[in-house]
Amino acid sequence: MKKSTGPVAETRWLNGDELAAWLANSAIMISLPAALDARMQREAQLTFFEYMVLSVLSEQPDRTMQMSALAARTAASLSRLSHVVGRLEKRGLLARKRIPGSGRRTTATLTEAGYEVVVAAAPGHVAAVREYLIDDLEPHELAALRRIGAAVDAAIKRGQPDASSAASPPPEAPTIHSGPRRTAD
Repeated sequence: MKKSTGPVAETRWLNGDELAAWLANSAIMISLPAALDARMQREAQLTFFEYMVLSVLSEQPDRTMQMSALAARTAASLSRLSHVVGRLEKRGLLARKRIPGSGRRTTATLTEAGYEVVVAAAPGHVAAVREYLIDDLEPHELAALRRIGAAVDAAIKRGQPDASSAASPPPEAPTIHSGPRRTAD
């Protein structure tokens, strides 16, 4: 497969099969997040992105992450994350704390109220993911989807100037769809 790493003298237009694959993928990229967002707002009064933020924090042993790492895990800019975290903080679902020392480093910590919200929202989120994506696919299709997702993610990271950033989660990190981490009561 021929790869392009920058501007080319001649455009490599998509052939029929490539165009069909791109259009099918575009439909997923546009309609799936919108459907998940609408359902999450209807059922849990959270946006899909707010749920992702709470879910990622719930997966941490101390329910705390540095904002830059949280931005990386949720594929968000620090600006977008800061606005969303501000809204969640006003609702009492998380708290921010400045890290002492030089630089403008801040952590976000999931509160008990935030943990209760994400635990309550997780079953509906997983049901939506199953309904909209997982349950209509065969095991070999799920394996192909996983490989495709990994290949696309790797290509995107190769194209980013800071692809080796320490803020990226390790491969063994839980996913945002694994649900909140349960703690011993």
